[in-house]
Amino acid sequence: MGDVRLTILGSAAGGGFPQWNCNYRLSRAARAGTPQMRPRLQSSLAASAGEGRGFVLFNASPDIRQQINETPALQPAPDAPLRSTPIRAVVLTNADVDHLAGLLSLRERQDFHLYATARVLAVLADNPIFRVLDPAHVLRLPVRLDEPFAVEGPDGPTGLCAELFAVPGKVALFLETGEAGRDFEADPEDTVGVRITDAGGRSAFYVPGCARVDPALFERVDGSALLLFDGTVFTDDEMARAGVGSKTGRRMGHLPIADAGGSLEAWAGATIAQRVFVHINNTNPILDEGSAERRIVEDAGWTVAFDGMEIEL
Repeated sequence: MGDVRLTILGSAAGGGFPQWNCNYRLSRAARAGTPQMRPRLQSSLAASAGEGRGFVLFNASPDIRQQINETPALQPAPDAPLRSTPIRAVVLTNADVDHLAGLLSLRERQDFHLYATARVLAVLADNPIFRVLDPAHVLRLPVRLDEPFAVEGPDGPTGLCAELFAVPGKVALFLETGEAGRDFEADPEDTVGVRITDAGGRSAFYVPGCARVDPALFERVDGSALLLFDGTVFTDDEMARAGVGSKTGRRMGHLPIADAGGSLEAWAGATIAQRVFVHINNTNPILDEGSAERRIVEDAGWTVAFDGMEIEL
């Protein structure tokens, strides 16, 4: 992808790994410092078109402050002004708490642009707590689906082009009404994937939340250089088996990895140069680098993302 570099800031699903109140065996092992159980922050991605071009964040997780502290390239340069950041824009893929709560940590009257669908921006507008993002410094820019746009910061182009497109999903948990049709046949702008394109036209796709791979999504991604895809749960009933909850992966709007019709099967026939699972729940056995489930996904040609992972194509 030329000079474009992607950095996984957080590879876990909501709650991170280990989750603060989770005592499941994987979280216990991570707290004990088991080498094959790397801790993970909540889902977020940074992209840069080259040195001096700044960074674009795709989702702002509740862990954003720690992610910045652990990523020197996202920190103010030693010779920069007293208030500064190389983060020039943020792009949101949905209104989930684990994707937008980090905006509250970026409230210090710092200039950056915020991109999202009109639907997601309306969620922010309806919640008065997000008024801490001073509109004199944070420009909220609605994005139309299926229309590529040059991502800009306050001082001009970042060198990245993005395109938001609808993927099968659901409304954010805190927006659920209990009406199955309304919650699960969501507005197309509720959950989106992102195509990130370099000057040469090569594409990376970031889809941290997806309920199923339909023909339109398959056709869109097929032939790409990179797919970063929803790896929340290994099996649909994983949380119930673990004893930590009754919701299935599909109930949460996430396609399981290994079940019939799951992501391994759905993407098996696609031509994709590099496939990476992101947004991994604390119950997912692929977090254990020595597990049989980890071998299954790796043998199928997938990589399991980790925090700090860098990809340049």
